[in-house]
Amino acid sequence: MEINIKNLTFGYSGRPVLENVSIRIPERKLTVMIGKNGSGKSTLLKLIAGMYTPQKGSIEVLGKDLKRLSLSERARLIGFLTQSHNPVFPFTVEDVVLTGRASYIFSTPREIDRLESQRAISQMGIEELRTRPYSELSAGEQQLVMIARVLAQKARVLLLDEPTSHLDLPNQVRLLNIVKDLVASGLTVVLVIHDPNMGFMYGDDFIFMKNGSILQPSEEKEPYNSKLLSDVFGIEIKIASGDGKRWIIPGI
Repeated sequence: MEINIKNLTFGYSGRPVLENVSIRIPERKLTVMIGKNGSGKSTLLKLIAGMYTPQKGSIEVLGKDLKRLSLSERARLIGFLTQSHNPVFPFTVEDVVLTGRASYIFSTPREIDRLESQRAISQMGIEELRTRPYSELSAGEQQLVMIARVLAQKARVLLLDEPTSHLDLPNQVRLLNIVKDLVASGLTVVLVIHDPNMGFMYGDDFIFMKNGSILQPSEEKEPYNSKLLSDVFGIEIKIASGDGKRWIIPGI
C-alpha cells in the first residue's frame, strides 16, 4: 500500500517535463522532494493529486488506480496544498477551512463537518483568526489557513507543495512538527521544500529530482551525499557535521 508510479511521462505544449519516471513512495512516511526550481517536483505532485493526466504511464495511490477514481473519491483519499491561493470572495477563515469538507457535503454542512473544520483550525493554532476575512490575512497566515483546510479533508495522503513558504522560522518548525505528528498517526505525506536542511531534519524518505528525472543515492546507507546533491543543485555541495547532526552547505 504505497504510491506507485510507473513509466510516467508528462509535458506542457510539447515540452517534456517528466520522462519515464518510476518510483515507489512508501506509505505512512514523510517523503521529501528535493531539487532545483523547474526540476519537475510540483508537476509530479500535481500528477499524483490528479490535477493533470499522465500522457504515458500510471499512478496508483494506496492500491487505487488514480484514473479510475471519481473527484469525490479522490478528494477523500488525497489532500493537496498548492503553492499559492488567490481568494475571490471575502470568506472568513472558518468558511475557507469548511470548504475542505466539500467531498463529504451533499447539500448543507453537517455538525461533523463543522467539528472537523474547527479541529483542523485548533490543530494549526489559528483559533484567533477564525472569524477574520481570509483576504485580509498576511501571506503566512493564509498559508496556515490553507493547511488547516487540507487537514479538514481527512484524506489519507497529503501532498504539500512548499508549505513553509511565507512562514517565519517558528511557524516552519511548528508546521513540520504537526506534519510529523500526522505521519505518526498513520498518514502518508509527500512534501516539496526549498530548504534541504529542513527537509533532512524531518524527512523519512527522499526523492531527488533533476530535469524531470529521479536521481538515486549511490550509497543506500545515507539518504544523500555531497556528490548526489552537487548533481541535483548544479553547484558544489559539502556536508558538515556538528552536534550529532549533518548539514549541507554550498562549497566555497
